[in-house]
Parts: sequence; structure tokens; C-alpha cells
Amino acid sequence: MVKLDFTIGDLHFKNPVLTASGTFGYGQEFDDFIDVSRLGGIIVKGITLEPRDGNAYPRMAETPSGMLNSVGLQNKGIDYFEKTIYPVISNYGTNVIVNINGNSIDDYVALAERINLLDKIPAIELNISCPNVKMGGMVFGTNPDSTRKITRAVRAVYSKKLIVKLSPNVTNIVDFARIVEEEGADSISLINTILGMAVDVRNMKPSLSTITGGLSGPAIKPVAVRMVWQVASAVSVPVIGIGGIMNSDDAIEFILAGASAIQVGTASFIDPQISIKILEGIDNYLINKGLSDIREIVGYINK
Repeated sequence: MVKLDFTIGDLHFKNPVLTASGTFGYGQEFDDFIDVSRLGGIIVKGITLEPRDGNAYPRMAETPSGMLNSVGLQNKGIDYFEKTIYPVISNYGTNVIVNINGNSIDDYVALAERINLLDKIPAIELNISCPNVKMGGMVFGTNPDSTRKITRAVRAVYSKKLIVKLSPNVTNIVDFARIVEEEGADSISLINTILGMAVDVRNMKPSLSTITGGLSGPAIKPVAVRMVWQVASAVSVPVIGIGGIMNSDDAIEFILAGASAIQVGTASFIDPQISIKILEGIDNYLINKGLSDIREIVGYINK
């Protein structure tokens, strides 16, 4: 049998296929299509302290080889998550990770403290890279000092595994990766969406109500692979690759570049079973290569 597992510190994942926050709901939405417990983990949609309605419509637009979104972290808040969602998804036979968001450092700290008390949530993904909100989000992730302060503050109150999700909308991604590693991140996930824009030429106005939004899908994959390679070469913590992964070859590309795991995002909108197909494709790739352990190909291009 091929070994597909990986670890973040002492947290064990059965395989490297995770789902990206904001593209997989709370997991329940996919129960009719796949056995969610087969995945290495799921990262639920972004959670905030208070309920959020998100941005005004239209907030999604198709673009060549991708899509723009400006949903704006619509969710019902941490109280709803704890009372309604957590009791159900905590029964999944895989790691359930919560993506947290806030308008201020105090918001992030308060959320981390709340989630720290949930026994069945072994990790959080600190989202300091969302380009679709006016306060918080990318504001923290594109400023080195803010990145340091927020990572340090959350690390001080959160005792379990801390994954920090980085923004690609910076000059040097490696600088930010090193900062969060120095401040105690157990893993780094990247990339979040790239800030983009589209114009509806027929109606002569922006395609999104917010004018700009986050670009995802195959169009961003080359940028994501490059950034994952740069970061994986510069830090010692596990890197999780995200960005335009549509099939197992895409996932393997990230792993060869240095990712210990990957997250499937936009592809799940097209095919709700794609995460399992990618998992099976990785397994078949290793078998066909005569390899017994996925670790043999992590960062292989640098070996």
C-alpha cells in the first residue's frame, strides 16, 4: 500500500487532500456526493464572531480559466457554528479545521479562544489574506508588522495547530512566510485568491458590486506553484498548496514543488466529487512510479 499520510507537528492527516475554505461549505453539503471522511481534512467556510451578510450582488463572475468572487465571508457567526454545525461535523472521521476571520486583532483572538475549547477541532486556519472585505482580511496579510502582530496574538491564546493562510498580493511572499513561522505558525497555506477585476462591456460597469474581487481557478495556478516553491524552500514548517488545482496532476505539481498537502477549491464547484478523484489520482501516480511513500516526491524538483 502507498503511504499518503502527512503530519503537522503531532497532528496526523491520513492523506494530503484537503478542501479549501469557502468552496466546501461546512462539509455537510457534499455528503450526498462523497464520503467526506476519506479526505485528509476539510477546512470549513470562514467564520467570524458576528453573523455577516456578505457583499451585495453580483458577487461572482466567470473569467477565462477562472472566476472572480467577492462573497465577503458571508456566514452566521461563531455562536451558530458552535450550536448547529459543530455537533454534526465533529463526527467526521477526518480533521475538521476552522478558517477564522476578523475586523481586528481582538476579533481573531476572541475567535481563537472560542475554537480552542472545541475538542474535535484540532487546528485553525488563520485567514489574513481575504481580498473581499473592507476591514481585516488582506489588510493584515499584506503588511509585515500587522502579519507579525496578529500571528503572535493568536498564537498566544491558541494551543492547537495554527495554519496561517497567506496572500499572494504582496511583493515578496517569502518575507511573510518567515514572519509567521517565527511567530509560531505550525503550517502555512497559500495562496489565497489574487486581486482582480472584470468589466461587463455590454452594461458598461464592473462585473462585481465591489468592483474588485478574488481571482481563483486554473488561471492562478502557475503563480501559486511558484509561490509554494519559494516558501517551501525557505521555511521548515509544512506548506499546504492552493490555487487552481483541477485534477491530480495539478495536485502533484504542487507536491513536487514542495507542498506537503494541497487544498481543492474552485474545482469542487464544477465537480463535487473532484477531491476524491484527486486523492485516487495521487495514489495511482505513486503506484505507477513504483513509489511507496508520498514523502518521496515532496519537493522532488529541488532534490
